[in-house]
Amino acid sequence: MLARSRSGDLQCPQAVFGFADMILVLGSINLDLVQRVPRLPRPGETIGGEDLRLFVGGKGANQACAAARLGGQVRFAGKTGTDALALRLRAELRDSGVDCCLLSQADGASGTAIILVLPSGENVIVLAPGANGRVDAEFGLAAVEQLAPGDLLLCQLEIPLETVSAALHAAHQRGVRTILDPAPARNLPGEVLEAVSFLTPNQSEAALLAGRQRPVEHMGEAEEMAKLLLQRGAATVIVKMGAQGCLMASKASGQPAITIASGFAVEVVDSTAAGDTFNGALAVALSEQQPLQRALRFANAAAALSVTRAGAISALPDREQVERFLTPQQSR
Repeated sequence: MLARSRSGDLQCPQAVFGFADMILVLGSINLDLVQRVPRLPRPGETIGGEDLRLFVGGKGANQACAAARLGGQVRFAGKTGTDALALRLRAELRDSGVDCCLLSQADGASGTAIILVLPSGENVIVLAPGANGRVDAEFGLAAVEQLAPGDLLLCQLEIPLETVSAALHAAHQRGVRTILDPAPARNLPGEVLEAVSFLTPNQSEAALLAGRQRPVEHMGEAEEMAKLLLQRGAATVIVKMGAQGCLMASKASGQPAITIASGFAVEVVDSTAAGDTFNGALAVALSEQQPLQRALRFANAAAALSVTRAGAISALPDREQVERFLTPQQSR
């Protein structure tokens, strides 16, 4: 029999992952209700849209499935509700190759998100956390106990901040590499950032974390924001710049080391899971000990492919697709 953790959930059996390190994703899982619209309605206005489509999402689930489809050895720690959605949510993770031994349930509703997608591919989201709001610190700490030095913990901000903070600090103390996707955007205390090995904000998140009013627009501004976030405690900052690519700043002797990885020009259909795909791909590359420049390019390519399809998990590429996409790029 499996032992019970302090949170009352079943612990995972010991697993052997081969050459790659374990990736534990601690985060949210939702059912996404997605509708394409010509524009956003004004207050009191009704507009026409395309047929409603249902997808499994949530930043945690998206990132776990992205990493698993790209060849990572992935466990997901989070909670569904006890409603009719729970079985579908769990099945989606398993179908993507994610180990669900740390997926639990909380009484009540599962998380949901209503997503309106504009013709440009940009989106607006209304989130109801449901069971995600009951992923407490005790649960997070029990999940981290499954990790060994060198493994990776990947977190976001769709579960309570105190849970994320506790898990990051516990993982950091165990010698685990930590990745924090600071989304949805919010201010973070310095003590949280001090436990982060890789901080991966997008353009608006980087600006908010650095105390700036408008989103980062170009690489020069990204470098400025990244340096400020290094000063606040993060060991490495990777600013996701959409089609421009990404900028990485790392602490080093003297001035921070700056690396830029160019993006890829693709036709955007739906940008819903682009950032999540980047984070999942980055985690896989790090688990395989890829050089950082190569890891960034791999993550950019996976994110670029994800925006060419509709949905969140349904839009995620697999390893073969990313490698095939990169091959002609690398030969140029």
